[in-house]
Amino acid sequence: MERCGAQRGCPETCLFPTFSGLPAVNANSTSLGYPACVMSPAVSIIIPTFRRPARAVEAARSALAQADAAAFEVVLVDNDPDGSALVPLRALDDPRVVILHEPRAGVANARNAGLRVAKGELIAFLDDDEIAPPRWLAELMRVQAAEKADVVFGPVLTRLAEPPRDHRAYFEEFFARDPGHAEGRIEQFYGCGCSLIRRAALPRAEPFSVERNETGGEDDLLFQAMDAAGGRFAWAPGAHVWEMPESSRVTLAYTLKRAFAYGQGPATQAWSGPKRDIPAIGFWMAVGLAQTVVFGAVAAGSYLGKTQNRAFAYRRFVEGVGKVLWFPAIKPRFYGVSRLPKVRPVVT
Repeated sequence: MERCGAQRGCPETCLFPTFSGLPAVNANSTSLGYPACVMSPAVSIIIPTFRRPARAVEAARSALAQADAAAFEVVLVDNDPDGSALVPLRALDDPRVVILHEPRAGVANARNAGLRVAKGELIAFLDDDEIAPPRWLAELMRVQAAEKADVVFGPVLTRLAEPPRDHRAYFEEFFARDPGHAEGRIEQFYGCGCSLIRRAALPRAEPFSVERNETGGEDDLLFQAMDAAGGRFAWAPGAHVWEMPESSRVTLAYTLKRAFAYGQGPATQAWSGPKRDIPAIGFWMAVGLAQTVVFGAVAAGSYLGKTQNRAFAYRRFVEGVGKVLWFPAIKPRFYGVSRLPKVRPVVT
């Protein structure tokens, strides 16, 4: 424990905790943004980031601008081993900000690290390429209270920084998540970005599987377990965020690789669920085979004809292939160590 005193802007000398094992990055050797004399936040907004410091700052500023919500903190987790976002994040200089460095690259590691220091009983997740409008958090909290939900999801809308030369409608739809649910309970779950979770409903203190550090899907595993345990999911149509994908991701090469991984999802869930569901795996492989045949022909015709919407056919074809070739050994890797530069051995 250390004393914050006047250095933290406190009217009194008070105590606040430090966290052993987590590198301290704020000025007074703590990763906390709240002194103990400040009321503990009801909500912790966790924003993991990996080598996107400018985007992380934009996401953090949008989180800090939340209106009509209960007391909250913003937990920023720099998951780059080199700590590339630490200096820009420190410049935010807001007492509601918690900054920490999780040097073990991996999406599950980053989310678990954020949970370790978060103080809220409600946990909101915002990706580092998402921008939250001012009433995003208030809408998530309103629906959570009304539905007594364990997890609330909201829509994700796409905002492209630069119009692509081709396939604009395809890219805008690809990065979006707006299934059109009415407000209230839903029977399915979505990704962690743009969500609000009741901490007491989590199965354990660090619920994200480190086995998914590179492939992603750590949130799918968590929500699958919560669903099996009777968890309640809800949809908040007014709690949308804007996803602003990097230009390097607004390509057919990247999105079709992601589409292959999305196609692997249903069979992977059947394999990794609480009870391995072999019939479901067989069903999804059969669906994938039919999808591959039908949309393979459509994609080939669209390619030859250079049709305007050919990218949609490419995606459906690749998703079908993913359903057939769902095996864990060939899952694409998008996160963590897989994104670090390969170190070549020194020859002496």
